[in-house]
Amino acid sequence: MAELNLKQITDKLNQEFAGDTRKLVFWYDDKAEFVEDVDSLELSNAKIYHLEKDNQFYTKHFLERVDRSNNYLIYAPFPRPQVRDNHLEDILLYSRQFFADRASLLTVDLGIDQKYKPVIQKYIKFFGAKDRTQKFYDLELENFTKESIEVALMSVLCKTRIAFFDEVVRVVLTDGDLEENKFLEEFEKYGLLDAFWRLCEEQFSYTDVKPTLEKLVLTMFVTYTQRYLQGEVPFAWKSFLSYKSGNIIAFLDNLMNNVLYRERYDELSDYVARNLQAKTTLESYNPESLIQCDTFEVIDHMFIKWITERLLNEDLGAKLSGKSISEICKDRRKRHFGDRYRSEYHMLESASYVIAAASYQSRDDLKDIVKQYTTNDYQIDQQYRKFYYNYDQLNENSHFEKLRDLVENIYTNEFLAKSVYIWNVGLKKADSSSSMPLQRNFYSKYIQSSKDRVVVIISDAMRYEVGQSLFAKLEDDEKCTPKLEIMMSVLPSYTRLGMGALLPHKSLELTQENKVLVDGMPCDSLKQREAILNSYTPNSRCIQFDDLKLMKKMELREVFTGMDVVYVYHNQIDARGDKLSTENEVFTACYEAVDEVFTMIKRISTNANTLHFIVTSDHGFIYKRDKLQETDKIIHVADKDAFINRRFIVAEDALEDDGITSYSMDKILGNKDTKWVSVPVSSNVFKVTGGGQNFVHGGSSPQEMLVPVIDVKVEKGHADTRPAQIVLVSMVQKITNLISSLDFIQSEPVSDVIKETSYKVFFISEDNEKISNECIYIADKKDNDPSKRIFRLKFNFKNKQYDKSKQYYLVAYDEKNDLEVLRHGVVMDIAFADDFGFSL
Repeated sequence: MAELNLKQITDKLNQEFAGDTRKLVFWYDDKAEFVEDVDSLELSNAKIYHLEKDNQFYTKHFLERVDRSNNYLIYAPFPRPQVRDNHLEDILLYSRQFFADRASLLTVDLGIDQKYKPVIQKYIKFFGAKDRTQKFYDLELENFTKESIEVALMSVLCKTRIAFFDEVVRVVLTDGDLEENKFLEEFEKYGLLDAFWRLCEEQFSYTDVKPTLEKLVLTMFVTYTQRYLQGEVPFAWKSFLSYKSGNIIAFLDNLMNNVLYRERYDELSDYVARNLQAKTTLESYNPESLIQCDTFEVIDHMFIKWITERLLNEDLGAKLSGKSISEICKDRRKRHFGDRYRSEYHMLESASYVIAAASYQSRDDLKDIVKQYTTNDYQIDQQYRKFYYNYDQLNENSHFEKLRDLVENIYTNEFLAKSVYIWNVGLKKADSSSSMPLQRNFYSKYIQSSKDRVVVIISDAMRYEVGQSLFAKLEDDEKCTPKLEIMMSVLPSYTRLGMGALLPHKSLELTQENKVLVDGMPCDSLKQREAILNSYTPNSRCIQFDDLKLMKKMELREVFTGMDVVYVYHNQIDARGDKLSTENEVFTACYEAVDEVFTMIKRISTNANTLHFIVTSDHGFIYKRDKLQETDKIIHVADKDAFINRRFIVAEDALEDDGITSYSMDKILGNKDTKWVSVPVSSNVFKVTGGGQNFVHGGSSPQEMLVPVIDVKVEKGHADTRPAQIVLVSMVQKITNLISSLDFIQSEPVSDVIKETSYKVFFISEDNEKISNECIYIADKKDNDPSKRIFRLKFNFKNKQYDKSKQYYLVAYDEKNDLEVLRHGVVMDIAFADDFGFSL
């Protein structure tokens, strides 16, 4: 019982006992509603006597013989007996009887119009417990109607913090079972079940002789599907259609898109799909009619199947509602079940790009080849990589084996075979030293003239298309200004020679013992490379990427303090690809390499006052998923002193056989080396023992020899941070009270990258008139538990007439940036607004 009710009773009783004359007041509490509260009454001039059914004679004796001076409130937690059975009837004749009607007290206390007293009386059982009654008070309803009272009662039973019927339905559907629902059992216990179903009819137009949650959910999902289906719903579903589709769409949209409830939406969707046999029923529909629909997961199954069939038929021009296969994949990824099928849609989109290379053609001039590759062709390598990356993410990929075979065949035989061959034709004709920047000129071109500290990150085997992915990621970061260029690696395109070429030098040579020397000095170890770098730039150092990763902030800062040039060696792609046991993980390693290098750039720029970075590589690679056949291996007997690798042979004499071409080492290294490097003119390999088969490098191809050079400037004094965001949790489309409270959630905890901020939150009209108070919220919660980041804001609306046909909005502004971050439309349906219809 609320304290205000008890105060009313106390005040009334103290008035009864006022004066010097002894008074006895009988209180027959028919339903024992106040049995727990009576002893807490603070009576100033009376005592409380508890009457029991079997102590009437003693009570008569006590009041007329034992204590004849004190005032007494005689409290009986049962109805007044009939006269013939009431042995205290004679005392009642000269005493007073007190009546405490709980419904009346509640009505007065809450300011409810007396015409709604029967509503309170109807549900008086609900108010039999203090905690329920107090929670009803805590909802702070301002305008009481039959509906608002019933919704508030249900809201208490559902433990919602605001009184909106949508919230009640949301709790019923998300926190309870459809069968034997605990909330419906509570509604029935307190006489609210009929009211719940009546409100479901008013709100969602759901009506049934024997209503059930199962049928309510079917009605919602079928109605929602009808809204986005281009055509009629199946005949068997029509009985579930509701004419109040707007309310249902708003409700399910909120359920579907809310981070707290979307998993339950998925469960309900699966339940409806099973009961309506959505899989078999919707299969008869043209996929075009379902293009906007994402009610059921099975719809995505259908699109994935349709796209796969089109790709297997190489029907790349297929469209649905004017959208290409790539556009369909992008669109479906953004829809509700897109996250669940993200890998499938990415894989299919990449497959369409690779399959389009079935008609691949290239020019034969080296400059034109390079331009075509850096403009378009690199994307074929990139999409091939993305195809297998996503293919490998699937728990079950057997449905796509034929598609995989097609992608592999086109990539290997149509694109790779042609591009490698034409590359060697062009390279053979051209003077490579004048056609494009060379790797052996890297230091003099990019580092020597730099006026600020520069960090060179060399990522082993980061080929051009992977570098382009890193470039795109850096370009998306507003604090970074990257430029992407390209250079041609040395040949053979392998680690030791490529790493040597990236160091400053006057001479670069590959000795008879196959050792790489820079200015006559070895350069295999980190220490040896640092010695060479120091000879050109005294304030310089070389360090392993993995060592930097383990350093704390101060240690990291010390590495770069006082340095002009720092070479950082990153080995993710080559380390994984060069091992037989992990070579098929090389595409995963590419993704990780991009993320690692990006993160390191951000970390160094933030913590080590270093803002200029150059990312490049020693060489690229060729990767094919299918194992090499014997026909893909070139058998050749080379000189016993030759340096033999799967993709190259370095020897004193040039090898000129079918499928092989040779280049003089003197032109490649810019020295007087008399040796020759011989390479396959295709993606084939020389037959050698050991090593992997799928991941290879060292040869002559755009994939192996074209390496990226990414020059990055990071904006000074800015860390990669973003303000904490807030999201509306309460499922509200209609405001019915002049005072309303809504729940929000801070979507992420404050951390080193999520910064606290403050928000102004208020309501406006469509004409931008502010119609509520302005709430300020500081988004500074650090709790990882989302439930602990939920907060409530209370809004007081202007007491005026609102037009229900107009749109009003809840808006939130980031105060620091003066940026609107939230806009949620509502209907203002406040009864008796504008001074309740009266003038004072």
